[in-house]
Amino acid sequence: MSKGTLYIVSAPSGAGKSSLINALLETNPTYDMKVSVSHTTRGMRPGENHGVHYNFVSVEEFTELAEQGAFLEHAEVFGNFYGTSRLWIEEQLNKGIDVFLDIDWQGARQIRKQMPAAKSLFILPPSKEELERRLNARGQDSAAIIERRMQEARSEISHYNEYDYVIVNDDFDVALMDFKAIIRAERLKQDKQAAKYNSMLNALLAEQ
Repeated sequence: MSKGTLYIVSAPSGAGKSSLINALLETNPTYDMKVSVSHTTRGMRPGENHGVHYNFVSVEEFTELAEQGAFLEHAEVFGNFYGTSRLWIEEQLNKGIDVFLDIDWQGARQIRKQMPAAKSLFILPPSKEELERRLNARGQDSAAIIERRMQEARSEISHYNEYDYVIVNDDFDVALMDFKAIIRAERLKQDKQAAKYNSMLNALLAEQ
């Protein structure tokens, strides 16, 4: 059995990365895929559940875990701390499960240093105007926070060239199709196929 692939997915807030990841998992039941559930110190939003969307912890708990080296990466974003569990990620990959990390460019840099085999994707909005419209349409943040997210968007987008793949989320269905194409191409690479079809290949190569 081949190891799973770790996918780093980044985008400015509102570009649609979470929606694309969720749609990918819902429409690809034949693939073993999971989204990494990060630890965070931010408050729980309406509709979120502990252990499903995030592992919600206190600042004290987060600091203790960080000091123990429990995170592959951790960072402070908009005044809150976020971290990715090292043990959980490694366990899933060893089971042959693809894991998706929804993180910013700073976290992506940390992950690449420790797991260079990871593949990275950057999701772009088609315009600043559309990005702001989507942020307002979510109805989750105040006007001040939306303004701050728009200011941060340019900085986030400036790091798109550090990623393996870039998807423009203008038409959602097209963006999802592009996303699926990347995953399928990675699954068809020689080392993945060799591990998956080891017995078949041995039989094909066996002398008569």
